[in-house]
Amino acid sequence: MPIEVWYLIALFSVVTVSFTLLKRPLYECMLLGFIVLVAITGTWSDVGNFIWEALQEDTLYVIFAFILSAELLSKTSVIDDCIGIILSLFGRLRGGAGFVAVIGSSYMGSLSGSGPGNVATTGVFTIPAMKRSGFPAHLAANVEAFSSTMGNMIPPAGMIGVAFGILDKAYPNTYTLPQYWMLLWGVALWFILQRIVTLYLMCLHYKVEPMEKAEIPKLKDSLKQGWKAVFLPIIVFVPFILTSQFEDSFTNALGAGAKAFSSSLLLIIPALIVLCGILLSNKKSRQQMTPRYMYQSINKGMLKVVPTAALVLFAYFVANVLEGLSIESAIGNYMETLNMSHIALSFIIPLICAILGMVLPGSSQVKIFGGIIIALMAGAGGNPMLAAAMLPCICGAMHGVTPPYCACIYTGMGIAQSELKPTLVNALFWLIPHYLLSALILAGWLPVWGLIG
Repeated sequence: MPIEVWYLIALFSVVTVSFTLLKRPLYECMLLGFIVLVAITGTWSDVGNFIWEALQEDTLYVIFAFILSAELLSKTSVIDDCIGIILSLFGRLRGGAGFVAVIGSSYMGSLSGSGPGNVATTGVFTIPAMKRSGFPAHLAANVEAFSSTMGNMIPPAGMIGVAFGILDKAYPNTYTLPQYWMLLWGVALWFILQRIVTLYLMCLHYKVEPMEKAEIPKLKDSLKQGWKAVFLPIIVFVPFILTSQFEDSFTNALGAGAKAFSSSLLLIIPALIVLCGILLSNKKSRQQMTPRYMYQSINKGMLKVVPTAALVLFAYFVANVLEGLSIESAIGNYMETLNMSHIALSFIIPLICAILGMVLPGSSQVKIFGGIIIALMAGAGGNPMLAAAMLPCICGAMHGVTPPYCACIYTGMGIAQSELKPTLVNALFWLIPHYLLSALILAGWLPVWGLIG
C-alpha cells in the first residue's frame, strides 16, 4: 500500500479519535489533523502557503456572511411575512414547507453554484417555515442542507467546469460542454427525486402532519399583509440570473475583473438581503433595527458562525497539504493493481469519496482525484462522460454533508439552531440514499437523460 494512503489513514484516525473519544469540537479535531499531517509529511516549510491559500477560498467568507445576515434577517418582520405566504400555499401538504426547500434550493443551485451559499440564501426562508409547520430543528437543517447540495451538481457550479476540463483533457474533441450540461441535468433529476422521496419518508417518521386548517393563513390575507416580502427572494435571485444569462457580456466588460466580480457576488448578496429585508418590513420592525441593535445581534451571531468558519478554514489547510503530495498517481496506480470490475468500482468509488469528503473539500477532490476516477471507470468499461458528470455528485455534494466537514449542514444548523448529535445522526439517513443512487447511476443500472457514447 502506498505511503500516501497511510497519510490519509493517519489523518482520519486523528480526527475520529479526537472527536469521538476525546470529545473535542470538530474544528479542533480538524486543526489537530492538519498539524499531524504536516508533521508526518515533513512539510513544515510550506505551512505559510497552506494557510495563505486557504484564506483565499470564497466559501469561508460566504458562510460567515450568510449566517450573520440570517441572524439579522430573523429580527425583521419580512421573514414572518414570507413564512405566512409559504404556509398559505403549502400548509395543507404533509411537510409542504420541506418540498419548497427541495424545489427552491434546486432552482437556486442552478444559479448560485454553491452548496453552503445555497443553504444560506434559501434557508433563511425555508428553515423557519419548516420549523413553524412542525419539523424538528435538526430535520429542517438537513432538508435544506441536502436540498442545497444541488448547487454543487447543477450547472454552472465551479467544480462542474473543472470536471469537464479533466474530461476534455483525457478525451479531446470527443464531448462538448452543451452535451455535458445536458447530462448533468439528467443526473440531477434523479437526485431531486431521491430528495423528494426521502423527505416524504422523513415526514412520515417524524409525524409531520399537514397544518390544521384553522392555523393555515388564507393566501389572500397573507398577501395583503406581506405582499412586499414576495420581492425579497426575487431580489436575491436577480444578480444570479443576470450573471448566468449575461456571463459573456460581464466577461467582455470587466476583463480580468470578471472572476473577482463573480467571487464577490455571494458576499454582496447578504448585505443586500438585510438592507432589503429592513426596507420591506413593517414600521415597527424598521424602527427596531438601530445600529446598536444590529451590532448586538451580530455579536450574538458570532457564536454560531466562528466554529463553522474555523472548521471550513482548517479543512482547506488539510486539502492544501494533500494537493501538494501528488497522491493522485500513487493511489491511482494502487487502485489499478486491484483490477476491480465496473460494478465494484461503481460502489467503491462513491464510498471512498464520501470518506474523503469528511476532511477534503469537494473542489479539491475533483482536482486531485477527478482524472484517476474517470480513467478507472473508463478502463473498467464505464462511460467516461458519465463518470465526469458524477464527480460533482460524489465529490462536491458529499463533502458538504459528510461529518466532520459538512459545511452545508453546519450552515443549516446555524439557521435552524439545531443540536449537533441529532442533526448528524439524521444526516446519515439522507447520505446513505445519496450514496446508493450514485452507485446505481455509475453502474449504468438507471437510465440517465442526456447520456451519449
